[in-house]
Amino acid sequence: MTTWKIRDFHSQDVEGILGLWQSLKANGVEPVYDLSEVLASCEKDHAVVAVQGEKLVGAAVARAAHDQGWIVFLSTLPAFRGRGIGTSLLAAVENRMAAHGLNKLSALMPETETRVEAFSNRGFVVKKNLRYFERRIPVQRAELGALEELGGRVLPRDLWDRVAGMTAEKELLERRLVLPLAESELAEEFGVVPPRAVVLFGPPGTGKTTFAKAIASRLEWPFVEVFPSRLAGEPGGLAGALRQTFLDIAELEHAVVFIDEVEEIASQRSGKPPSPMQGVTNELLKIIPAFRDQPGRLLVCATNFIRSLDSAFLRHGRFDYVIPIGLPDDEARTAMWHRFIPASAVEGVDVAGLVAASRGFSPADIEFAARSASQRALEAAMFDGGAFSTAEGAGVRGPVTADYLDTIAETKATVSDAVAQDFLEDIDALART
Repeated sequence: MTTWKIRDFHSQDVEGILGLWQSLKANGVEPVYDLSEVLASCEKDHAVVAVQGEKLVGAAVARAAHDQGWIVFLSTLPAFRGRGIGTSLLAAVENRMAAHGLNKLSALMPETETRVEAFSNRGFVVKKNLRYFERRIPVQRAELGALEELGGRVLPRDLWDRVAGMTAEKELLERRLVLPLAESELAEEFGVVPPRAVVLFGPPGTGKTTFAKAIASRLEWPFVEVFPSRLAGEPGGLAGALRQTFLDIAELEHAVVFIDEVEEIASQRSGKPPSPMQGVTNELLKIIPAFRDQPGRLLVCATNFIRSLDSAFLRHGRFDYVIPIGLPDDEARTAMWHRFIPASAVEGVDVAGLVAASRGFSPADIEFAARSASQRALEAAMFDGGAFSTAEGAGVRGPVTADYLDTIAETKATVSDAVAQDFLEDIDALART
């Protein structure tokens, strides 16, 4: 006589589903779908359970997608296996889905799961030579509205790889920031506390904003840039708007929060009567410790003038690292020139000569010079009868070495010798890497 029965899932069955899930894990079976996905389908899709008295002993959960159904979860307690419960559960959940007019019902099972008789009994056929691919979407649907309100976005996944050169800086950021945040469980095992806040400092145009975006891209976390100048016009004033913005950011599961030119709201406070801007600095100093208590996020502040920052702003406990981002070396400049020179023209260009001529240039300076050379070559091709004015460029489509050297000579370096020297002194005095 059957001592169990099949019925629809009820909300009070959640604890029983959790017990089945834990039973699978205890037997070395890693379910394909996360527990959160299974529970969501229990509530929103189709789920049936097997009960003996008041005890839940098995469950089948499924969802429909267009004309195909998927078995999300099927399990029975070990003591109740071999009694046909799994087969009955599959039959029951399939009946519940009949109204969808499905033409196929599919299931993904872990390789370690050997108890698949229920599927065979219901006529499921094992498909050979298939591979299962899975990709986690970094931002959940429920977060998209909040992210849009904050002006945030998910950046392309390849930004990190597109940062040309700057090998030393990339390696430092990879090791100190990306690794502990991306591998948080491994970091915890080694006693490493993932960073929560970092300052990037250096001369203008050296790529601090680019690195902040690349970090977000590398982590696949939403990128939210906070613009104090835009917040200043809010009814509650800049301090209040800043506080509310960070409260809104707290609703996101993950985020890289970026504040450029942070010296505008965190400059040295003097002993004079408090000014409105000092109130903003005070508010920011309060916000950072609260931000640090929230896992899954990183604050990146960038400044061209680190000496102007309030001393309390940079102290230990607020920022984990204070990292210099300087001018590109020869290797980095080589990589940048190769990135900006058209592939069809690069073989005919003396890249080594451009690297030497552009010493002291920032990445922004190199990009400007390269774009200017391309524009110059285009104009020459279009308005000089399709030929170049220099013998070197005769018959060549695209910029040549002379075009680049001319634009390099005409480009004024963003970073002066005095600023470069100050930067080296700031590294000695303030950097923490």
